Amino acid sequence: MSEPANRRSRLTTSGLHRAPNRGMLRAVGMQEDDFERPMIGVASLFSQITPCNSHLDRLAQRGCEGVYAGGGFPQIYGAPTASDGIMMGHQGMRYSLVSREVIADSIEVVSGGMNHDGVLAFGGCDKNMPGCLMAMARMNAPSIFVYGGTILPGLNDEGQDIDIVSIFETVGQYQAGSVDEQRVRHIECSACPGAGACGGMYTANTMASAIEAMGMALPYSASVPAIASAKEDEAFQAGRQLVKLVEHNLCPRDIITRKSLENAYTLALALGGSTNALLHLTAIAREAEVEWGLDDYDRIGDRVPHLADLKPSGRYVMYHLHRAGGTPAVMRALLDAGYLHGDCITVTGRTVAENLERIPSIYSRKQNVLHPVDQPFYPTGHLVVLRGNLAPEGAVAKVAGLKERARTGPARVFDGEEACYQAVQNREIKAGDMVVIRGEGPVGGPGMREMLAVTAALVGQGLGESVGLLTDGRFSGGTHGLVVGHVTPEAWVGGPIALLQDGDIVTIDADRKLLHVDLTDEELARRRAAWQTPPPRETRGVLAKYARCVKSASEGAITF
Repeated sequence: MSEPANRRSRLTTSGLHRAPNRGMLRAVGMQEDDFERPMIGVASLFSQITPCNSHLDRLAQRGCEGVYAGGGFPQIYGAPTASDGIMMGHQGMRYSLVSREVIADSIEVVSGGMNHDGVLAFGGCDKNMPGCLMAMARMNAPSIFVYGGTILPGLNDEGQDIDIVSIFETVGQYQAGSVDEQRVRHIECSACPGAGACGGMYTANTMASAIEAMGMALPYSASVPAIASAKEDEAFQAGRQLVKLVEHNLCPRDIITRKSLENAYTLALALGGSTNALLHLTAIAREAEVEWGLDDYDRIGDRVPHLADLKPSGRYVMYHLHRAGGTPAVMRALLDAGYLHGDCITVTGRTVAENLERIPSIYSRKQNVLHPVDQPFYPTGHLVVLRGNLAPEGAVAKVAGLKERARTGPARVFDGEEACYQAVQNREIKAGDMVVIRGEGPVGGPGMREMLAVTAALVGQGLGESVGLLTDGRFSGGTHGLVVGHVTPEAWVGGPIALLQDGDIVTIDADRKLLHVDLTDEELARRRAAWQTPPPRETRGVLAKYARCVKSASEGAITF
């Protein structure tokens, strides 16, 4: 005899001794027959904090309708979100990566405590996606993720597409004296026209694409715009499909495997995605108990070409990719070229190849978003794992769209983002400098801030192609230029980046996969002997807890 679909929630609702539980559930709408239905937790990360999530309430309601139509009973609940774009450039960004752990913990607390038979999660902002997936992999109850969708591009006075990164870069242009305050105001008021996550191939769209390729979201989830009616239909279909997964007990760890993680990272590379993909996919793999690390990114990056002309290094945004055929069309092209594992099972109950069987390749349409496989932007990945005496445990370089993939120059060392940004505002950074921002790692931050305000200002000042930048913190998906993040070990725990001084000659070489400072081992040892562990920046609250529990960025900055 097969297990009932409510195999998990029966622990909460079945038997005379659970009468008190049922009594409370009746008060929130459950009827007698509903106790035999599988109970589905619907995690909504709706908030009015950010346009990424401002529409998720209606999508979650449609998901609930789909669950009920499929034979389940939905229980909607909230989970927190934090807006990377709004928190960028100040102390609030310290909470960004922390929010990923809080989201995962929140979903586990509610759906784990309720013994939900499945989890349907709705998220839009950068840390929503990995946070939801980490919880799903951790609990291993049947699950589907629904992406809130991308924002539409805004328009400037010249009719050109603009987005949130355009604002950051316009601020840099204002600092350089190339635009006036009125221009900044216009871009500010025009760049974000409504609901949806930031439009380029930044972290939200990168992770949404990776999750779709991984098999944990329905086809087209990553590319359908937030305002499209198809997004509401997806929410309904996801709810109904999840009940089928519950009935067949198809769980996240059946889907999240080494092969599906390869698919996820392959699509992220082909599309020109964010450095954050490495951090988040590593964390998801850890929760799914899949062996996965920096060597895997290195291996895949050596063979997967960068194909998409998407921002921040290109011209287009996710909306244009949607019009060109969407993420399934790109996946079909990659599958046909031998870059994807077609036999991986997905939340549709079918394999990747079966999902794509009737999808035309993106190359079957007249489009300019995706280059042909034999004419890529670059024949190998734009995200490169670096090692060397500055990063013994690894670092991640982003080299999309760069004419030069290597640079050597004198270090300009800053302890913290604020000091560096002040130097940028004062026009103290010069062509050829190697800008070092340290003390921003997971422990030191704490929270591993992103540096978009700094990098966008440098681009706005015309220095994007002529300086290097490295940090033990992170970079936004909107960053471009020769940048290196996730330098490990981080400064706060005594990594070599803590020992750098102004004027030290630093080399970033993506082709040789090298991050190096021109110092002897003896000199590094002398400096290390004089170095002292700094006191923690935070001594109470969530940031202090995070600093005590967090692992290295090379391990996904997960907490234990």
